[in-house]
Amino acid sequence: MSARSLLESLNMAYANMDMSASRYLLLIIAPAFAFFVGSGVAVLVLGLSLMVGLPVVMLGLLAMVVAIIYPKLAQDRKRKQIRQRFHLFLTHITVLSMTNINRVEIFRTLAEEDEYDALAEEMGHLVAMVDTWNQSLDDACRLRAKQTTSPLLTDFLERLAYTVGGGQRISDFLMDEQDTIIQQFVTRYEADLAKLDVMKELYMSMMLSVAFILVFAIVLPILIGTNPTLLIGGTIVMFSIVQVAFIYAIHVISPYDPLWYIEETEGTGPLNRIPRAMAIGIGCSIVLGIVMIAAMLGYVPPIADRAPLPIMAAIPVTPLLLPGWRMRQEEQKVKVRDGEFPSFIRALGAVESVKQTSTGSVLESLRRKDFGALTDNIDALYKRLNMRIDDIRSWRLFAAETGSYLIQKFGDMYVVGRQMGGDPKVLGQVISENQNEVLKVREQRQQATMTLIGVLYGITASAVFSFFVGLEVVEIMMDITSEMNLGEQSDIAGSILNTEQYNIRTIEFLLILTIIINAGLSAVMIRLTDRGHMISALVHFVFLTWLGAVVAVVTQYVVNVVISV
Repeated sequence: MSARSLLESLNMAYANMDMSASRYLLLIIAPAFAFFVGSGVAVLVLGLSLMVGLPVVMLGLLAMVVAIIYPKLAQDRKRKQIRQRFHLFLTHITVLSMTNINRVEIFRTLAEEDEYDALAEEMGHLVAMVDTWNQSLDDACRLRAKQTTSPLLTDFLERLAYTVGGGQRISDFLMDEQDTIIQQFVTRYEADLAKLDVMKELYMSMMLSVAFILVFAIVLPILIGTNPTLLIGGTIVMFSIVQVAFIYAIHVISPYDPLWYIEETEGTGPLNRIPRAMAIGIGCSIVLGIVMIAAMLGYVPPIADRAPLPIMAAIPVTPLLLPGWRMRQEEQKVKVRDGEFPSFIRALGAVESVKQTSTGSVLESLRRKDFGALTDNIDALYKRLNMRIDDIRSWRLFAAETGSYLIQKFGDMYVVGRQMGGDPKVLGQVISENQNEVLKVREQRQQATMTLIGVLYGITASAVFSFFVGLEVVEIMMDITSEMNLGEQSDIAGSILNTEQYNIRTIEFLLILTIIINAGLSAVMIRLTDRGHMISALVHFVFLTWLGAVVAVVTQYVVNVVISV
Protein backbone atom coordinates (compact mmCIF):
# COMPACT_ATOMS: atom_id res chain seq x y z
CA MET A 1 0.00 0.00 0.00
CA SER A 2 1.44 3.39 -1.04
CA ALA A 3 1.72 6.30 1.39
CA ARG A 4 -0.98 8.21 -0.49
CA SER A 5 -3.51 5.39 -0.38
CA LEU A 6 -2.70 4.84 3.30
CA LEU A 7 -3.39 8.50 4.06
CA GLU A 8 -6.62 8.38 2.04
CA SER A 9 -7.85 5.29 3.92
CA LEU A 10 -6.87 6.91 7.24
CA ASN A 11 -8.76 10.06 6.31
CA MET A 12 -11.82 7.99 5.39
CA ALA A 13 -11.59 6.17 8.72
CA TYR A 14 -11.62 9.47 10.59
CA ALA A 15 -14.61 10.63 8.54
CA ASN A 16 -16.59 7.48 9.37
CA MET A 17 -15.95 7.55 13.12
CA ASP A 18 -18.87 7.89 15.51
CA MET A 19 -16.86 10.63 17.25
CA SER A 20 -15.95 13.84 15.43
CA ALA A 21 -12.32 14.12 14.28
CA SER A 22 -11.72 17.27 16.36
CA ARG A 23 -13.05 15.59 19.52
CA TYR A 24 -10.89 12.51 18.87
CA LEU A 25 -7.86 14.74 18.38
CA LEU A 26 -8.51 16.48 21.70
CA LEU A 27 -9.39 13.42 23.81
CA ILE A 28 -7.13 10.71 22.37
CA ILE A 29 -4.31 11.97 20.17
CA ALA A 30 -3.36 14.99 22.29
CA PRO A 31 -2.85 12.93 25.52
CA ALA A 32 -0.89 10.31 23.55
CA PHE A 33 1.36 13.01 22.11
CA ALA A 34 1.83 14.50 25.57
CA PHE A 35 2.82 11.06 26.89
CA PHE A 36 5.36 10.67 24.09
CA VAL A 37 6.92 14.09 24.75
CA GLY A 38 6.82 13.48 28.51
CA SER A 39 8.63 10.15 28.16
CA GLY A 40 11.42 11.83 26.18
CA VAL A 41 11.72 14.68 28.69
CA ALA A 42 11.76 12.20 31.60
CA VAL A 43 14.62 10.26 30.02
CA LEU A 44 16.67 13.46 29.59
CA VAL A 45 15.88 14.88 33.04
CA LEU A 46 16.55 11.65 34.90
CA GLY A 47 19.66 10.93 32.84
CA LEU A 48 18.61 7.36 32.10
CA SER A 49 20.98 5.12 30.20
CA LEU A 50 20.33 4.20 26.57
CA MET A 51 19.40 0.65 27.61
CA VAL A 52 16.60 1.94 29.87
CA GLY A 53 15.69 5.20 28.15
CA LEU A 54 15.19 3.84 24.64
CA PRO A 55 12.37 1.41 25.61
CA VAL A 56 10.63 4.24 27.53
CA VAL A 57 10.75 6.56 24.51
CA MET A 58 9.67 3.75 22.18
CA LEU A 59 6.69 3.03 24.43
CA GLY A 60 5.62 6.68 24.18
CA LEU A 61 6.05 6.60 20.40
CA LEU A 62 4.01 3.40 20.18
CA ALA A 63 1.19 4.99 22.20
CA MET A 64 1.08 7.97 19.84
CA VAL A 65 1.18 5.84 16.68
CA VAL A 66 -1.61 3.56 17.96
CA ALA A 67 -3.74 6.60 18.85
CA ILE A 68 -3.31 7.99 15.32
CA ILE A 69 -4.05 4.79 13.42
CA TYR A 70 -6.70 3.36 15.79
CA PRO A 71 -9.67 4.56 13.66
CA LYS A 72 -8.18 2.69 10.70
CA LEU A 73 -7.64 -0.42 12.84
CA ALA A 74 -11.24 -0.24 14.09
CA GLN A 75 -12.50 0.16 10.52
CA ASP A 76 -10.49 -2.85 9.35
CA ARG A 77 -11.80 -4.90 12.26
CA LYS A 78 -15.40 -4.09 11.31
CA ARG A 79 -14.70 -4.95 7.69
CA LYS A 80 -13.26 -8.29 8.75
CA GLN A 81 -16.24 -9.04 11.02
CA ILE A 82 -18.61 -8.38 8.12
CA ARG A 83 -16.61 -10.60 5.76
CA GLN A 84 -16.33 -13.48 8.24
CA ARG A 85 -20.00 -13.60 9.22
CA PHE A 86 -21.57 -12.69 5.90
CA HIS A 87 -22.42 -16.24 4.83
CA LEU A 88 -24.35 -16.83 8.08
CA PHE A 89 -25.99 -13.43 7.72
CA LEU A 90 -27.09 -14.21 4.16
CA THR A 91 -28.59 -17.55 5.18
CA HIS A 92 -30.40 -15.87 8.08
CA ILE A 93 -31.80 -13.01 6.00
CA THR A 94 -32.88 -15.48 3.30
CA VAL A 95 -34.75 -17.60 5.85
CA LEU A 96 -36.47 -14.51 7.31
CA SER A 97 -37.40 -13.21 3.86
CA MET A 98 -39.42 -16.39 3.18
CA THR A 99 -41.62 -15.78 6.23
CA ASN A 100 -44.72 -13.63 6.61
CA ILE A 101 -43.12 -10.75 8.50
CA ASN A 102 -42.74 -7.20 7.20
CA ARG A 103 -39.52 -6.65 5.24
CA VAL A 104 -38.33 -3.93 7.62
CA GLU A 105 -38.82 -6.41 10.49
CA ILE A 106 -36.34 -8.69 8.74
CA PHE A 107 -33.60 -6.12 9.21
CA ARG A 108 -34.82 -5.25 12.71
CA THR A 109 -34.49 -8.92 13.71
CA LEU A 110 -30.97 -9.11 12.29
CA ALA A 111 -29.99 -5.91 14.11
CA GLU A 112 -30.78 -7.65 17.41
CA GLU A 113 -28.35 -10.52 16.69
CA ASP A 114 -25.32 -9.45 18.75
CA GLU A 115 -23.25 -12.28 17.33
CA TYR A 116 -23.17 -10.59 13.94
CA ASP A 117 -21.21 -7.69 15.47
CA ALA A 118 -20.58 -5.09 12.76
CA LEU A 119 -23.32 -6.54 10.52
CA ALA A 120 -25.88 -6.16 13.31
CA GLU A 121 -24.69 -2.58 13.78
CA GLU A 122 -25.13 -1.87 10.07
CA MET A 123 -28.63 -3.35 10.11
CA GLY A 124 -29.40 -1.13 13.11
CA HIS A 125 -28.36 1.95 11.13
CA LEU A 126 -30.54 0.79 8.25
CA VAL A 127 -33.59 0.36 10.49
CA ALA A 128 -32.94 3.74 12.15
CA MET A 129 -33.03 5.43 8.73
CA VAL A 130 -36.41 3.88 8.00
CA ASP A 131 -37.93 4.49 11.46
CA THR A 132 -36.47 7.88 12.33
CA TRP A 133 -35.88 9.58 9.00
CA ASN A 134 -38.92 8.00 7.27
CA GLN A 135 -36.76 6.77 4.41
CA SER A 136 -37.99 4.03 2.11
CA LEU A 137 -36.12 0.75 2.41
CA ASP A 138 -34.43 1.09 -1.00
CA ASP A 139 -33.30 4.68 -0.25
CA ALA A 140 -32.01 3.60 3.15
CA CYS A 141 -30.03 0.78 1.51
CA ARG A 142 -28.48 3.20 -1.00
CA LEU A 143 -27.51 5.70 1.69
CA ARG A 144 -26.02 3.05 3.95
CA ALA A 145 -24.15 1.49 1.03
CA LYS A 146 -22.27 4.78 0.60
CA GLN A 147 -21.41 5.01 4.31
CA THR A 148 -20.32 1.46 5.12
CA THR A 149 -16.62 0.64 4.90
CA SER A 150 -17.05 -2.93 3.66
CA PRO A 151 -17.00 -3.34 -0.15
CA LEU A 152 -18.82 -6.66 0.26
CA LEU A 153 -21.74 -5.09 2.17
CA THR A 154 -21.74 -2.01 -0.07
CA ASP A 155 -22.21 -4.17 -3.17
CA PHE A 156 -24.92 -6.24 -1.48
CA LEU A 157 -26.92 -3.20 -0.28
CA GLU A 158 -26.73 -1.50 -3.69
CA ARG A 159 -28.09 -4.57 -5.44
CA LEU A 160 -30.73 -5.00 -2.75
CA ALA A 161 -31.80 -1.35 -3.15
CA TYR A 162 -32.16 -1.80 -6.91
CA THR A 163 -34.20 -4.99 -6.41
CA VAL A 164 -36.51 -3.51 -3.77
CA GLY A 165 -36.99 -0.33 -5.80
CA GLY A 166 -37.87 -2.38 -8.87
CA GLY A 167 -40.64 -4.23 -7.05
CA GLN A 168 -39.03 -7.67 -6.89
CA ARG A 169 -39.58 -9.72 -3.75
CA ILE A 170 -36.64 -9.77 -1.36
CA SER A 171 -36.88 -13.56 -1.04
CA ASP A 172 -36.47 -14.03 -4.81
CA PHE A 173 -33.45 -11.73 -4.86
CA LEU A 174 -31.83 -13.47 -1.90
CA MET A 175 -32.40 -16.94 -3.33
CA ASP A 176 -30.65 -15.80 -6.50
CA GLU A 177 -27.80 -14.44 -4.36
CA GLN A 178 -27.20 -17.69 -2.49
CA ASP A 179 -24.86 -19.34 -4.95
CA THR A 180 -22.86 -16.15 -5.58
CA ILE A 181 -22.35 -15.24 -1.92
CA ILE A 182 -21.56 -18.80 -0.83
CA GLN A 183 -19.03 -19.10 -3.64
CA GLN A 184 -17.45 -15.84 -2.48
CA PHE A 185 -17.35 -17.25 1.04
CA VAL A 186 -15.62 -20.42 -0.18
CA THR A 187 -13.12 -18.37 -2.21
CA ARG A 188 -12.27 -16.13 0.75
CA TYR A 189 -11.99 -19.15 3.06
CA GLU A 190 -9.58 -20.88 0.70
CA ALA A 191 -7.59 -17.66 0.32
CA ASP A 192 -7.21 -17.45 4.10
CA LEU A 193 -6.05 -21.07 4.19
CA ALA A 194 -3.48 -20.23 1.50
CA LYS A 195 -2.24 -17.39 3.73
CA LEU A 196 -1.89 -19.91 6.55
CA ASP A 197 0.38 -21.99 4.32
CA VAL A 198 2.56 -18.92 3.74
CA MET A 199 2.62 -18.26 7.49
CA LYS A 200 3.64 -21.87 8.08
CA GLU A 201 6.65 -21.52 5.79
CA LEU A 202 7.60 -18.19 7.34
CA TYR A 203 7.21 -19.62 10.84
CA MET A 204 9.44 -22.56 10.04
CA SER A 205 12.17 -20.26 8.70
CA MET A 206 11.96 -17.86 11.64
CA MET A 207 11.95 -20.55 14.33
CA LEU A 208 14.91 -22.38 12.85
CA SER A 209 16.78 -19.07 12.71
CA VAL A 210 15.96 -18.31 16.34
CA ALA A 211 16.98 -21.86 17.30
CA PHE A 212 20.35 -21.26 15.62
CA ILE A 213 20.72 -18.01 17.60
CA LEU A 214 19.99 -19.90 20.82
CA VAL A 215 22.63 -22.51 20.01
CA PHE A 216 25.02 -19.65 19.24
CA ALA A 217 24.15 -18.10 22.63
CA ILE A 218 25.02 -21.39 24.34
CA VAL A 219 28.43 -21.80 22.66
CA LEU A 220 29.57 -18.18 22.16
CA PRO A 221 30.26 -17.30 25.84
CA ILE A 222 32.96 -20.00 25.99
CA LEU A 223 34.96 -17.87 23.53
CA ILE A 224 34.19 -14.30 24.61
CA GLY A 225 33.71 -14.81 28.34
CA THR A 226 30.24 -13.23 28.74
CA ASN A 227 27.58 -14.50 31.15
CA PRO A 228 25.91 -17.43 29.30
CA THR A 229 22.88 -17.55 31.59
CA LEU A 230 21.91 -13.95 30.80
CA LEU A 231 22.54 -14.40 27.09
CA ILE A 232 20.56 -17.64 26.90
CA GLY A 233 17.72 -16.19 28.99
CA GLY A 234 17.42 -13.19 26.64
CA THR A 235 17.39 -15.48 23.61
CA ILE A 236 14.65 -17.61 25.16
CA VAL A 237 12.56 -14.46 25.70
CA MET A 238 13.08 -13.59 22.02
CA PHE A 239 12.17 -17.17 21.09
CA SER A 240 8.89 -16.82 23.02
CA ILE A 241 8.09 -13.36 21.58
CA VAL A 242 8.51 -14.65 18.03
CA GLN A 243 6.12 -17.53 18.73
CA VAL A 244 3.55 -15.25 20.38
CA ALA A 245 3.71 -12.91 17.36
CA PHE A 246 3.04 -15.83 15.02
CA ILE A 247 0.18 -17.02 17.23
CA TYR A 248 -1.45 -13.60 16.92
CA ALA A 249 -0.88 -13.55 13.17
CA ILE A 250 -2.48 -16.98 12.79
CA HIS A 251 -5.41 -15.89 14.97
CA VAL A 252 -5.97 -12.90 12.67
CA ILE A 253 -5.53 -14.82 9.40
CA SER A 254 -7.33 -18.05 10.31
CA PRO A 255 -10.98 -18.03 9.11
CA TYR A 256 -13.61 -17.32 11.75
CA ASP A 257 -15.42 -20.63 11.90
CA PRO A 258 -15.86 -21.79 15.52
CA LEU A 259 -16.65 -25.43 16.16
CA TRP A 260 -18.19 -25.25 19.63
CA TYR A 261 -21.46 -23.85 20.87
CA ILE A 262 -20.91 -22.78 24.48
CA GLU A 263 -23.97 -22.60 26.76
CA GLU A 264 -25.09 -23.90 30.11
CA THR A 265 -27.16 -27.03 29.49
CA GLU A 266 -28.09 -28.22 32.96
CA GLY A 267 -25.38 -30.87 32.94
CA THR A 268 -26.22 -32.46 29.59
CA GLY A 269 -23.79 -30.83 27.12
CA PRO A 270 -20.45 -32.28 25.96
CA LEU A 271 -18.44 -29.67 27.88
CA ASN A 272 -20.13 -30.67 31.13
CA ARG A 273 -18.43 -34.06 30.88
CA ILE A 274 -14.95 -32.54 30.93
CA PRO A 275 -14.56 -30.84 34.38
CA ARG A 276 -14.08 -34.14 36.24
CA ALA A 277 -11.32 -35.25 33.88
CA MET A 278 -9.81 -31.76 34.09
CA ALA A 279 -9.76 -31.89 37.89
CA ILE A 280 -8.14 -35.34 37.89
CA GLY A 281 -5.53 -34.29 35.33
CA ILE A 282 -4.57 -31.05 37.10
CA GLY A 283 -4.55 -32.77 40.53
CA CYS A 284 -2.26 -35.55 39.33
CA SER A 285 0.02 -33.04 37.58
CA ILE A 286 0.39 -31.04 40.80
CA VAL A 287 1.20 -34.18 42.81
CA LEU A 288 3.75 -35.40 40.25
CA GLY A 289 5.23 -31.91 40.04
CA ILE A 290 5.79 -31.86 43.79
CA VAL A 291 7.39 -35.33 43.66
CA MET A 292 9.74 -34.30 40.82
CA ILE A 293 10.75 -31.09 42.62
CA ALA A 294 11.46 -33.12 45.75
CA ALA A 295 13.57 -35.53 43.67
CA MET A 296 15.59 -32.68 42.15
CA LEU A 297 16.22 -31.30 45.64
CA GLY A 298 17.56 -34.68 46.72
CA TYR A 299 14.65 -35.83 48.88
CA VAL A 300 13.84 -38.77 46.55
CA PRO A 301 17.28 -40.07 45.52
CA PRO A 302 16.14 -43.12 43.47
CA ILE A 303 14.26 -40.92 41.00
CA ALA A 304 16.97 -38.27 40.80
CA ASP A 305 19.65 -40.90 40.13
CA ARG A 306 17.80 -42.87 37.46
CA ALA A 307 15.61 -40.35 35.60
CA PRO A 308 17.26 -37.74 33.31
CA LEU A 309 16.25 -34.15 34.02
CA PRO A 310 14.24 -33.65 30.77
CA ILE A 311 12.18 -36.77 31.55
CA MET A 312 11.59 -35.55 35.11
CA ALA A 313 10.25 -32.28 33.66
CA ALA A 314 7.92 -34.10 31.25
CA ILE A 315 6.39 -36.48 33.80
CA PRO A 316 4.26 -33.86 35.66
CA VAL A 317 2.48 -32.68 32.48
CA THR A 318 1.51 -36.23 31.43
CA PRO A 319 -1.80 -36.41 33.39
CA LEU A 320 -3.06 -33.42 31.39
CA LEU A 321 -3.42 -35.88 28.53
CA LEU A 322 -6.62 -37.18 30.20
CA PRO A 323 -8.78 -34.01 29.87
CA GLY A 324 -7.17 -33.19 26.53
CA TRP A 325 -7.98 -36.60 25.10
CA ARG A 326 -11.54 -36.52 26.46
CA MET A 327 -12.11 -33.13 24.86
CA ARG A 328 -10.60 -34.40 21.62
CA GLN A 329 -13.08 -37.29 21.60
CA GLU A 330 -15.97 -34.87 22.19
CA GLU A 331 -14.75 -32.67 19.34
CA GLN A 332 -14.75 -35.62 16.98
CA LYS A 333 -18.36 -36.34 17.96
CA VAL A 334 -19.32 -32.71 17.30
CA LYS A 335 -17.77 -32.92 13.82
CA VAL A 336 -19.73 -36.11 13.11
CA ARG A 337 -22.95 -34.42 14.25
CA ASP A 338 -22.20 -31.45 11.99
CA GLY A 339 -21.92 -33.86 9.08
CA GLU A 340 -25.28 -35.49 9.86
CA PHE A 341 -27.25 -32.27 10.44
CA PRO A 342 -27.73 -31.20 6.76
CA SER A 343 -29.46 -34.49 5.86
CA PHE A 344 -31.57 -34.28 9.04
CA ILE A 345 -32.75 -30.69 8.49
CA ARG A 346 -33.46 -31.39 4.80
CA ALA A 347 -35.50 -34.49 5.68
CA LEU A 348 -37.32 -32.61 8.45
CA GLY A 349 -38.27 -29.76 6.13
CA ALA A 350 -39.41 -32.06 3.33
CA VAL A 351 -41.59 -34.28 5.56
CA GLU A 352 -42.99 -31.31 7.46
CA SER A 353 -43.95 -29.64 4.18
CA VAL A 354 -45.75 -32.77 2.91
CA LYS A 355 -47.59 -33.60 6.13
CA GLN A 356 -48.40 -29.98 6.97
CA THR A 357 -48.01 -30.70 10.67
CA SER A 358 -45.85 -29.63 13.61
CA THR A 359 -42.14 -30.33 13.96
CA GLY A 360 -42.82 -32.56 16.97
CA SER A 361 -45.15 -34.81 14.99
CA VAL A 362 -42.64 -35.18 12.15
CA LEU A 363 -39.84 -36.00 14.59
CA GLU A 364 -41.89 -38.92 15.95
CA SER A 365 -41.06 -40.82 12.76
CA LEU A 366 -37.66 -39.23 12.02
CA ARG A 367 -36.26 -40.10 15.44
CA ARG A 368 -36.36 -43.77 14.46
CA LYS A 369 -34.10 -43.12 11.46
CA ASP A 370 -30.34 -43.53 11.74
CA PHE A 371 -28.65 -40.12 11.82
CA GLY A 372 -25.45 -41.46 13.36
CA ALA A 373 -24.18 -39.51 16.37
CA LEU A 374 -27.13 -37.11 16.02
CA THR A 375 -29.80 -39.78 16.62
CA ASP A 376 -29.90 -39.51 20.42
CA ASN A 377 -30.04 -35.71 20.24
CA ILE A 378 -32.97 -35.86 17.81
CA ASP A 379 -34.79 -38.21 20.18
CA ALA A 380 -34.22 -35.78 23.06
CA LEU A 381 -35.51 -32.90 20.89
CA TYR A 382 -38.67 -34.86 20.09
CA LYS A 383 -39.32 -35.54 23.78
CA ARG A 384 -38.99 -31.86 24.68
CA LEU A 385 -41.29 -30.74 21.88
CA ASN A 386 -43.77 -33.48 22.81
CA MET A 387 -43.79 -32.15 26.38
CA ARG A 388 -44.81 -28.75 24.98
CA ILE A 389 -41.54 -27.07 26.02
CA ASP A 390 -41.00 -23.77 24.20
CA ASP A 391 -39.82 -24.51 20.64
CA ILE A 392 -36.91 -22.06 20.62
CA ARG A 393 -35.77 -23.25 24.05
CA SER A 394 -36.02 -26.89 22.91
CA TRP A 395 -33.88 -26.24 19.83
CA ARG A 396 -31.36 -24.28 21.89
CA LEU A 397 -31.00 -27.23 24.27
CA PHE A 398 -30.72 -29.55 21.27
CA ALA A 399 -27.89 -27.44 19.86
CA ALA A 400 -26.17 -27.19 23.25
CA GLU A 401 -26.28 -30.97 23.69
CA THR A 402 -24.70 -31.46 20.28
CA GLY A 403 -22.06 -28.86 21.18
CA SER A 404 -22.07 -27.54 17.61
CA TYR A 405 -21.93 -23.86 16.70
CA LEU A 406 -23.28 -24.50 13.20
CA ILE A 407 -26.21 -26.57 14.48
CA GLN A 408 -27.06 -23.81 16.94
CA LYS A 409 -27.04 -21.10 14.25
CA PHE A 410 -28.87 -23.03 11.55
CA GLY A 411 -31.26 -24.67 14.01
CA ASP A 412 -32.28 -21.25 15.33
CA MET A 413 -32.83 -20.03 11.78
CA TYR A 414 -35.06 -22.99 10.98
CA VAL A 415 -37.28 -22.81 14.04
CA VAL A 416 -37.73 -19.01 13.78
CA GLY A 417 -38.45 -19.33 10.07
CA ARG A 418 -41.11 -21.97 10.78
CA GLN A 419 -42.73 -19.92 13.54
CA MET A 420 -43.01 -16.97 11.18
CA GLY A 421 -44.70 -18.99 8.44
CA GLY A 422 -41.81 -20.02 6.19
CA ASP A 423 -42.00 -23.02 3.86
CA PRO A 424 -40.21 -25.82 5.77
CA LYS A 425 -39.02 -27.57 2.59
CA VAL A 426 -37.33 -24.45 1.21
CA LEU A 427 -35.91 -23.58 4.63
CA GLY A 428 -34.45 -27.07 5.00
CA GLN A 429 -32.90 -26.97 1.51
CA VAL A 430 -31.29 -23.54 1.98
CA ILE A 431 -29.85 -24.41 5.38
CA SER A 432 -28.68 -27.84 4.23
CA GLU A 433 -26.89 -26.52 1.13
CA ASN A 434 -25.16 -23.72 3.01
CA GLN A 435 -23.96 -25.97 5.83
CA ASN A 436 -22.64 -28.49 3.31
CA GLU A 437 -20.52 -25.75 1.75
CA VAL A 438 -19.13 -24.85 5.17
CA LEU A 439 -18.30 -28.49 5.86
CA LYS A 440 -16.44 -28.78 2.55
CA VAL A 441 -14.08 -25.92 3.35
CA ARG A 442 -13.68 -27.27 6.88
CA GLU A 443 -12.18 -30.39 5.32
CA GLN A 444 -9.57 -28.23 3.63
CA ARG A 445 -8.94 -26.49 6.92
CA GLN A 446 -8.38 -29.85 8.61
CA GLN A 447 -5.77 -30.74 5.99
CA ALA A 448 -4.00 -27.41 6.57
CA THR A 449 -4.04 -28.08 10.33
CA MET A 450 -2.50 -31.53 9.87
CA THR A 451 0.28 -30.01 7.77
CA LEU A 452 0.93 -27.41 10.46
CA ILE A 453 1.05 -30.14 13.13
CA GLY A 454 3.73 -31.97 11.15
CA VAL A 455 5.75 -28.77 10.79
CA LEU A 456 5.52 -27.96 14.52
CA TYR A 457 6.58 -31.45 15.58
CA GLY A 458 9.47 -31.39 13.12
CA ILE A 459 10.65 -27.95 14.28
CA THR A 460 10.43 -29.08 17.92
CA ALA A 461 12.56 -32.17 17.32
CA SER A 462 15.20 -30.36 15.23
CA ALA A 463 15.41 -27.33 17.56
CA VAL A 464 15.76 -29.42 20.73
CA PHE A 465 18.42 -31.55 19.04
CA SER A 466 20.38 -28.40 18.20
CA PHE A 467 20.00 -26.98 21.73
CA PHE A 468 21.36 -30.04 23.45
CA VAL A 469 24.13 -30.61 20.94
CA GLY A 470 25.31 -27.10 21.83
CA LEU A 471 25.00 -27.87 25.53
CA GLU A 472 27.01 -31.09 25.15
CA VAL A 473 29.73 -29.27 23.19
CA VAL A 474 30.07 -26.79 26.06
CA GLU A 475 30.19 -29.60 28.61
CA ILE A 476 32.93 -31.36 26.60
CA MET A 477 34.93 -28.13 26.46
CA MET A 478 34.61 -27.79 30.22
CA ASP A 479 35.91 -31.35 30.66
CA ILE A 480 38.86 -30.63 28.36
CA THR A 481 39.89 -27.49 30.26
CA SER A 482 39.54 -29.24 33.63
CA GLU A 483 41.89 -32.03 32.44
CA MET A 484 44.65 -29.60 31.53
CA ASN A 485 46.55 -29.74 34.80
CA LEU A 486 49.87 -28.38 33.59
CA GLY A 487 50.39 -24.72 34.33
CA GLU A 488 51.37 -23.63 30.83
CA GLN A 489 48.55 -25.58 29.24
CA SER A 490 46.12 -24.26 31.82
CA ASP A 491 47.07 -20.67 31.01
CA ILE A 492 46.68 -21.28 27.31
CA ALA A 493 43.31 -22.99 27.81
CA GLY A 494 42.14 -20.20 30.10
CA SER A 495 43.03 -17.56 27.53
CA ILE A 496 41.11 -19.35 24.76
CA LEU A 497 38.24 -21.13 26.53
CA ASN A 498 36.23 -19.29 29.19
CA THR A 499 34.34 -22.07 30.95
CA GLU A 500 34.34 -20.92 34.56
CA GLN A 501 31.17 -18.82 34.16
CA TYR A 502 29.11 -21.82 32.95
CA ASN A 503 26.58 -23.59 35.16
CA ILE A 504 25.50 -26.60 33.11
CA ARG A 505 22.62 -27.44 35.44
CA THR A 506 21.14 -23.93 35.14
CA ILE A 507 21.48 -23.91 31.36
CA GLU A 508 19.81 -27.31 31.16
CA PHE A 509 16.92 -25.97 33.23
CA LEU A 510 16.57 -23.02 30.83
CA LEU A 511 16.56 -25.32 27.80
CA ILE A 512 13.89 -27.54 29.41
CA LEU A 513 11.86 -24.40 30.10
CA THR A 514 12.18 -23.59 26.39
CA ILE A 515 10.82 -27.04 25.51
CA ILE A 516 7.76 -26.48 27.74
CA ILE A 517 7.14 -22.95 26.44
CA ASN A 518 7.45 -24.17 22.85
CA ALA A 519 5.04 -27.05 23.53
CA GLY A 520 2.42 -24.76 25.08
CA LEU A 521 2.57 -22.05 22.41
CA SER A 522 2.65 -24.61 19.56
CA ALA A 523 -0.45 -26.33 20.99
CA VAL A 524 -2.28 -22.98 21.13
CA MET A 525 -1.26 -22.32 17.53
CA ILE A 526 -2.77 -25.62 16.41
CA ARG A 527 -6.06 -24.89 18.18
CA LEU A 528 -6.30 -21.39 16.71
CA THR A 529 -5.80 -22.88 13.25
CA ASP A 530 -8.68 -25.36 13.50
CA ARG A 531 -10.78 -23.23 15.95
CA GLY A 532 -11.24 -26.18 18.29
CA HIS A 533 -11.48 -26.02 22.09
CA MET A 534 -8.35 -25.00 23.96
CA ILE A 535 -8.61 -27.95 26.36
CA SER A 536 -8.01 -30.35 23.48
CA ALA A 537 -4.72 -28.51 22.90
CA LEU A 538 -3.43 -30.30 26.01
CA VAL A 539 -2.93 -33.43 23.89
CA HIS A 540 -0.39 -31.68 21.67
CA PHE A 541 1.12 -29.92 24.70
CA VAL A 542 1.86 -33.27 26.36
CA PHE A 543 3.10 -34.93 23.16
CA LEU A 544 5.36 -32.00 22.22
CA THR A 545 6.78 -31.86 25.74
CA TRP A 546 7.58 -35.57 25.67
CA LEU A 547 8.99 -35.30 22.15
CA GLY A 548 11.36 -32.55 23.30
CA ALA A 549 12.33 -34.47 26.44
CA VAL A 550 13.03 -37.71 24.56
CA VAL A 551 15.03 -35.93 21.84
CA ALA A 552 17.04 -34.13 24.54
CA VAL A 553 17.91 -37.37 26.36
CA VAL A 554 18.73 -39.24 23.13
CA THR A 555 20.90 -36.33 21.92
CA GLN A 556 22.85 -36.27 25.17
CA TYR A 557 23.38 -40.05 25.02
CA VAL A 558 24.40 -40.12 21.35
CA VAL A 559 26.85 -37.21 21.68
CA ASN A 560 28.45 -38.82 24.74
CA VAL A 561 28.80 -42.16 22.91
CA VAL A 562 30.30 -40.53 19.81
CA ILE A 563 32.78 -38.50 21.84
CA SER A 564 33.81 -41.48 23.98
CA VAL A 565 34.48 -43.51 20.84
